[in-house]
Parts: sequence; structure tokens; C-alpha cells
Amino acid sequence: MGSMTQSLEDYLEAIHLLIKDTGSACVRDVAKALGVKMPSVVKALHELKGLELVNQEPYSSIELTKKGERLAKSVLARHELLKTFLIRLGVKPETADEDACRMEHILSAETLDKIRTYTERNA
Repeated sequence: MGSMTQSLEDYLEAIHLLIKDTGSACVRDVAKALGVKMPSVVKALHELKGLELVNQEPYSSIELTKKGERLAKSVLARHELLKTFLIRLGVKPETADEDACRMEHILSAETLDKIRTYTERNA
């Protein structure tokens, strides 16, 4: 099957947050959270299933596999780190959230590690 893309990471993060916040995630909720159409969610779920990151029977809730949950938590942690860093720089929270979403996919592990170290030292 394919490989993990920025888009699939966004789907995984949205599924994780929905489950965390409401106890479950369904196609309609994911579509609403990401501002996409339901067929896009179905296509992404097919890819995530192929990567063994989610399980979902037709017309039932989406569940993260252990592997999927680990990856979703990792994506969310990157997002939160970047958002915190940007807010501490003086960026408005809404803008920081949007920028963190874009940045979380493109920064190297080294850069993220340096941001983490800087953010922890300057708490």
C-alpha cells in the first residue's frame, strides 16, 4: 500500500481528537472536522486501513489501531509543540494553530528537537 502523507496525518490526527473529545469518530464527523466531503474521508480511511492504522466496518465508528494511536499522538505532539512555540513568540493563538498545522509536516526531526529544547528552557 501507499505511504504516510501530510493529508493522511491530518486525518489520523482528526480521528484521534474526535475519539478523545467525544468517545467516537465516524466518517461524517471527520469530514466536518476537516472541512472535506465524506467520499474523501472514505478514500483516506481505505489508505489508513492499508497502512494498518485504523479499523472500520462499513457504517460503524472508526477505531485507531495501536500503531495508529501512537502515530496520531506523535502528530498531535508535534502540532502542540509548534503551536506553543509560536504563541510564545507572540503569534495569535488562532494563527499559531493554523501555522503549526502546516509546519508539523515539513520540519525535520532535528529542527523539532531544537524547538522542543528551546521551548522547555524558556517555559
